[in-house]
Amino acid sequence: MAKYNSSEMGVLPLGKDVRPDSGTNVDGDFDGEEYHDSIRGHTRQDRDDMARMGKVQELRRNYRPLSALAFTVILQGTWEVLMTATYQGLVDGGPAGLIWSFVWTWFGFSTVMLSLAEMASMAPTAGGQYHWVSEFSPPSLQKPLSYFVGWMSTLSWQAGTASGPFLVGTLIQASAIVMYPDYAPTNWQGTLMVIAVTILVWVMNVWGAKAMPIFQNVMLVVHVFGFLTIIIVFWVLSPRASAEVTFTQFTNSGGWSSTGLALMVGQLSAIYACICSDSAAHMAEEIKDAGKTVPRAMIGAYLMNGSLGIVFLISYMFMITDVDAALNDATGYPHIWVFSQAVSPGGVVALNAIPTVLIFAGTLTYNLSTSRQTWAFARDKGLPFSGWIGTVNKRLQTPANSVTVTCLITIALSLINIGSDVAFNAIISLNVVSLMITYVISIGAVLYRRIKHPELLPHCQWSLGRWGVPINVCGVLYSFHAFFWCFWPEGTPVEPSTFNWAVVMFAGTGILALVDYVIRGRHHYKGPVVLVDGYKGE
Repeated sequence: MAKYNSSEMGVLPLGKDVRPDSGTNVDGDFDGEEYHDSIRGHTRQDRDDMARMGKVQELRRNYRPLSALAFTVILQGTWEVLMTATYQGLVDGGPAGLIWSFVWTWFGFSTVMLSLAEMASMAPTAGGQYHWVSEFSPPSLQKPLSYFVGWMSTLSWQAGTASGPFLVGTLIQASAIVMYPDYAPTNWQGTLMVIAVTILVWVMNVWGAKAMPIFQNVMLVVHVFGFLTIIIVFWVLSPRASAEVTFTQFTNSGGWSSTGLALMVGQLSAIYACICSDSAAHMAEEIKDAGKTVPRAMIGAYLMNGSLGIVFLISYMFMITDVDAALNDATGYPHIWVFSQAVSPGGVVALNAIPTVLIFAGTLTYNLSTSRQTWAFARDKGLPFSGWIGTVNKRLQTPANSVTVTCLITIALSLINIGSDVAFNAIISLNVVSLMITYVISIGAVLYRRIKHPELLPHCQWSLGRWGVPINVCGVLYSFHAFFWCFWPEGTPVEPSTFNWAVVMFAGTGILALVDYVIRGRHHYKGPVVLVDGYKGE
């Protein structure tokens, strides 16, 4: 291991900037007004963290503790996801299976979330996982492994971003079916709604970025009161099953060889409701005192969403008195069937408007996190056309080009839905599997550093302390557990229309990343670690 000095690696001493083309002079002194505008809301610790990582503060730090918490809560939207995306869990496990799988998933993912929160405090950067892998993994693997994780993270967030507008569009179609039973929605109509939602998201996230913290705070209030409204309707007006049926009746409608195997496959619904704790990390360069605020926002959101989620899920499962009828509802959404048992069609539409609005807010938030992750990876020259994607609009102080790219990808993916909703759903399922592999590798990297060279771990404001090793070990094991089960199809026998094509898409993207690395990436991508102050290479 040979230590690189500052001149060899282009790293300036702590507090100095490494990119003289971004509004600084060669001594690291920022140009007056531009400096104050660009880092408004920063703290000295933010500046030190950015300097240590060799990054320039290009984005405005608009987010404070409450808005950072609201951002993460709304993006995760646990109870909304448990309402609208539990079809697989009801097929493979039933009401009892969903409840108990959410319990073990929530506890399992807590170790993942805590590990990510600590890394977000060590290196509060929009890059997230690929930066952490670059900084903490063995030197010989830093460059190729972080490149792979960067691609997987980009893939995951882009695929997840595409799912939001699709969900909003189909929820609107579901309301139309309730009011007009003869209406038969088509794929092209759904695609048009996806495009319309995406354009609205693009406009708001490019020109309304300054107002987003306030928007998140308002949506946090809606998130809580919307939850209370639906819970009250459930318990006052809905017929309900017995406690014995709700907590002990497991189903295996997927045709698996055992109920236990069905539960493992059905836990994807619970996993989907618990992911994306790292969303706040990708906004780290827009959050004041990020090294402390980001981990607190991640933990606070996880606890809040988990608490609301388990209360909502138990209530919801009590109201599903006929699982088959709920699964076969004309809208394709079991919660619409549950609503219809309690209120009139007009009331169903009014109640369905609550998750529709909140999922739109989550879509808007998701686009923010995705565009920042994509921008950061492009900033480190990890993507094709990095020079354009990694540019920040100086007037708006937002990565407008990255927002545009993210929206164009969403629209491109939505076009696939016109010909095949199976192909579109396969792409969406990549959100989970590709995110899981980034968790496995990034937590594994910090575990390696913690065991092998603990003295090289950077000082952070929020640390796991002596619990770091066991929590990291559990985080790696649980992430890999989730990664494995996310590739399984919904049931057997498997046909092309029911096959989980995520495995094909995942492998294809991995091959594409490898080809890009060989042809382009290895020449241009150095990995963010080379800019870190005190970096040691091989």
